[in-house]
Amino acid sequence: MNPQSEPPEHSSKHSSTSAETTAETTAKTTAETSTGPAGPPESSGAARPSTADSPKPPNPPDLNSSSDPARTDRTRTTEPQVTLRGPAELADALPYLMGFYPDDSIVLVALHGERGRFGGRVRLGIPTDTTQWPDVSDQLADCLVTACQDRGTRPAGILVFLCQEPAPGESGKDVKDRLRPLAQRLRTACGALDVPVLEALCLSNGRYWSYCCPDFRCCPVEGTPLVMPGTSVMAAAAAYAGMQVRGSLKEMEARLTPRTGPRAAEQEKALDAAAAALVPRMLRRDGADVVRRNTLDLAGTMIHRFRQDTPTGSNRARDACDDALITDAEAAELILGLQDRTTRDRAAQWMEGPAAAPALRLWRALARRCPGGFAEHAVAPLTLTGWVSWATEDGPSARVALGRALSIDPDYLFAQLLHRAINDGLDPEPLRRCLRDEHTEHDDGPDGLGTAPATPADEAPRAAGRPGRPRPTDRPRRQRGGTGPGSRTTDERSRRRAGRDTDRSRG
Repeated sequence: MNPQSEPPEHSSKHSSTSAETTAETTAKTTAETSTGPAGPPESSGAARPSTADSPKPPNPPDLNSSSDPARTDRTRTTEPQVTLRGPAELADALPYLMGFYPDDSIVLVALHGERGRFGGRVRLGIPTDTTQWPDVSDQLADCLVTACQDRGTRPAGILVFLCQEPAPGESGKDVKDRLRPLAQRLRTACGALDVPVLEALCLSNGRYWSYCCPDFRCCPVEGTPLVMPGTSVMAAAAAYAGMQVRGSLKEMEARLTPRTGPRAAEQEKALDAAAAALVPRMLRRDGADVVRRNTLDLAGTMIHRFRQDTPTGSNRARDACDDALITDAEAAELILGLQDRTTRDRAAQWMEGPAAAPALRLWRALARRCPGGFAEHAVAPLTLTGWVSWATEDGPSARVALGRALSIDPDYLFAQLLHRAINDGLDPEPLRRCLRDEHTEHDDGPDGLGTAPATPADEAPRAAGRPGRPRPTDRPRRQRGGTGPGSRTTDERSRRRAGRDTDRSRG
């Protein structure tokens, strides 16, 4: 091993490796992240290795570029700042930098200038196949350094975080020892690019360990407990700046995971029935246009229904209430209808105002209704979830949804473009403006109030006579503590089964 590729180990007080790092406490500096299995740094232009630990295609890492060092230099005297000293405060700051706790993740954070201002961040799931660690380490280091250089400033140092909870029978120390080769390889990869790793921490089971400090007086073998959440200076500064920590990455992913068990089997049957009914509909005159109108009509009706019943409680409880607001047949009709690119783009117009929140809940619910053989159909609602999250300034949630979409279909163009736009720190307003302009050109398009597009009157009789349409008794019942849709009826025209367009676009 080339000794020049490793940074020097620091003293017992971390004086050389934990330089004072300054974090601007504005909402703009909150890291925005994506999720998924280990994969290549797509934004670095490096080759894409295979991922033996997952049958799914590789997924691009998250790359946060919201902290522009040049912008920081211009404004750091006027914006509130927090100075972090030592590994304990760095470990405590990680969830605030990322927007959530990045469990089962490699996180690299760039530091700029003499005071170590936080810059870009990159996150990737820890590969279960240890033979991938060298390639992943090289590509992550190159991804972060290249991205910083493209923005005009080469990082002065890098912080490395390895976050993973113990497996059954393991302790936090076991995790630290098991991941030590990965930490060492990351340090070597960064050193090869002439950027030293100033600190490398393992976070596991409520404790942290330093891979850089050999002194047991400040870095004991059993690890150091993390501070209580919400009690640090960083927590106070983040609250003042409006930063949010959205729980753990696994909790965010769970909101988008397809259901399993008997409920999944029932949903799959409904999807099969809706798909079988689609072919004769598409063979009718103007069949594709009718399917599009009916899908948007039903989506608007569902958004109105979701607006009328806003659940409370934990995320899990709210998602369960949302799932109860839509029947299997309605979900199948929407899922298949959204496979059409034109329909999906029109549905993306529900991205602001009173319609944004219920639309986001609807797209999440539909992503959870794509089990088994229909898993690839979740890409469209996942991408819509990512778009609405980004449009409503929830970058971390957007990256999680888009990362999951790309893990299913890496070639889905809309998800690719959105993911790249967030990586490049772009503003969603130009795209919002385009969608607004497009909406004004269509009298029957989604509007800001979430009302459904009108369905032609001559289609209503055929819709009412369709076999297999959900009966009134199949409609979701009123939720406890909410207004519920139980006292409302849905327009018969909006309950037609909208199926897959023969041109299922990957764009």
